[in-house]
Amino acid sequence: MADAKVIPFDDDRSRTGGSARAARRRPAGGGGRGPTAASMVGTAAVSALPGQQDASKPPEEPQRAGQQPLERDGGGWDRRIAGGLAFLRRRVTGEYDVDEFGYDEELTDQVLMSMLRPVYEKYFRVEVKGVENIPSEGGALIVSNHSGTLPLDGLMLQVAVHDNHPAGRHLRLLAADLVFMLPVVNELARKAGHTLACAEDAERLLRRGEVVGVMPEGFKGIGKPFGERYKLQRFGRGGFVSTALRAGVPIIPCSIVGAEEIYPMIGNSKTLARLLGFPYFPITPTFPWLGPLGAVPLPTKWTIQFGEPISTSGYPVEAAEDPMLMFNLTDQVREQIQHTLYKLLVQRRSVFF
Repeated sequence: MADAKVIPFDDDRSRTGGSARAARRRPAGGGGRGPTAASMVGTAAVSALPGQQDASKPPEEPQRAGQQPLERDGGGWDRRIAGGLAFLRRRVTGEYDVDEFGYDEELTDQVLMSMLRPVYEKYFRVEVKGVENIPSEGGALIVSNHSGTLPLDGLMLQVAVHDNHPAGRHLRLLAADLVFMLPVVNELARKAGHTLACAEDAERLLRRGEVVGVMPEGFKGIGKPFGERYKLQRFGRGGFVSTALRAGVPIIPCSIVGAEEIYPMIGNSKTLARLLGFPYFPITPTFPWLGPLGAVPLPTKWTIQFGEPISTSGYPVEAAEDPMLMFNLTDQVREQIQHTLYKLLVQRRSVFF
């Protein structure tokens, strides 16, 4: 494969081509059917008189609000088509950039986000609060609850950060090793910016100034029974706090409401889970009874709220090795997420509206 390099999606060549075509459609100022200098002066003089209108031109139809001129709209389509063809060419020739973790920003923005956005906006109708708590630059660690039987909450969180933050920041999620053992899913996860949930990778990303997302409940949270919905499971040993302390970045608690009900897990077939190598095998009111149709999530209404950042910059370097401090900060983050979950549940009108 050829050496990868960054080429902007909407490069200058496509914009120049669109402008040249638009210029050729516009009549020249001094020839053909275009107006002469004398006629322009005369028209200006007549237009300056009150109540007068140039009789040589028919009255212009007023443009409706939001309506784009035909010429400008055509140029926009030209640019889109040229940009799409340029994107396909870069995919074929390998002229695109990936980082050391396999993250492909162009593919994520142009393809993966475009596929997730209709689900985010139309199906789950996600409402985002507190996005201003995510810094505009520099590293930050977003810590969220985890639920839903399938990890759709992580994908919706990724769209929420990118589409609602003023700086359009990208969220780099830390995923379990099972994600990188599954065919196809492994490659897509890498391309979308996910990386293995280990302290070394997380710290490298944070020191590079990335926004990193972690869901400390892991499989205990995503695979919990429906009767325990919105009750946070244990947050492990506080490894995410130690990582944030070493990198000196703020911790941002995040609460997600709505994901618990997309696949109400009423049972768990442990035998099938062991045979397939999964941590659990969910049984819901629709799956496996309805076959593939049972895998369609329920269209619940989601709310994602980012809480006040917890600063770690005031702690000394050796604080990352203090087990009591890690326990206290972990408990503080967990309590803030749990309290916000209860508050959002009280405020919502319905699971689906």
